[in-house]
Amino acid sequence: MYLSAEAILDADDLLREAVEVPEWGGTVLVQGMTGTDRDRFEAQMLNENMSGVAKDKAMERYRARLAAACLVTEDGKRMFRSDPEIKRLGDKSAQALSRVVDVASRLSGLSDGDVEELTGN
Repeated sequence: MYLSAEAILDADDLLREAVEVPEWGGTVLVQGMTGTDRDRFEAQMLNENMSGVAKDKAMERYRARLAAACLVTEDGKRMFRSDPEIKRLGDKSAQALSRVVDVASRLSGLSDGDVEELTGN
């Protein structure tokens, strides 16, 4: 028996994981990106011609952007939405951000190969 469209659309398929971040003094909730969120995240790494940009440009605030896309409240709302908030998040400890980014990448199906493909490197 195969899944129906309704079964697919009704599936609760966004994985979440609590991540201890001692540098921030507590635990955060990381949720994998939706397909639309991942498309938006990847589009930020492309130029107007939909081709990869230079790796240094694509990687600018990469950790902060990925963390911001996946850090959520208990009811699933993104915690960081505005560019100024994401910039401030990028100024936080690289070790703390890496804890979040590692989980966000795994839950969102992002690999190093995906980043390399987008940046053309």
